[in-house]
Amino acid sequence: EAPRFTSILTVLGTCLLLASCPSTNLHLASVAEANAGITQGYRIADGDKLKVTVFDEPTLTGEFAVGLDGSLSLPLINSMQASGQTPNELGAKITSALAAGGYVLSPRVSVEVAQHRPFYILGEVNAPGEYPYIGDLTVDQAIAKAKGYSARANKSEVVLQRQGWTQGRRVRLDTAPLLIAPGDTITVQEA
Repeated sequence: EAPRFTSILTVLGTCLLLASCPSTNLHLASVAEANAGITQGYRIADGDKLKVTVFDEPTLTGEFAVGLDGSLSLPLINSMQASGQTPNELGAKITSALAAGGYVLSPRVSVEVAQHRPFYILGEVNAPGEYPYIGDLTVDQAIAKAKGYSARANKSEVVLQRQGWTQGRRVRLDTAPLLIAPGDTITVQEA
């Protein structure tokens, strides 16, 4: 619990620093550019909870959390790196590890995301904070979860910090929906 709290404080501290810096220094990205990384397939990261099913092996099946270092610990096999992989890639890796260890004769493994890591929304919204991610979320839906824009909000642009980006990017909102990914931080600035 303490490492999760520390990571949340780190994210929020970074976001507050980002919110206090002039956004004019940040790269201006189009909605299409910001959405491009999401359409390439979901990548597992720390904070995700995975449902790992080893068919015909109920003692090896269960829900497991991806650690802060991106690793996943499962029964019988060594801890393995899960972060950055798709669920299918991780399932193949677990299958290989179980077969190589001789633990399961012909393992068949399925990996699903049981619970995504949260997203954060800060700045000029009525209820800033951390929210649970639910699939195919847009920035409009994220703002609605935060009880809408405040009276001083800039509704034409947001600052988006996505995991894997070295810094936030200003995204000018247009008619295309801006997709939000788990772990994203959205900052709505003052108009």
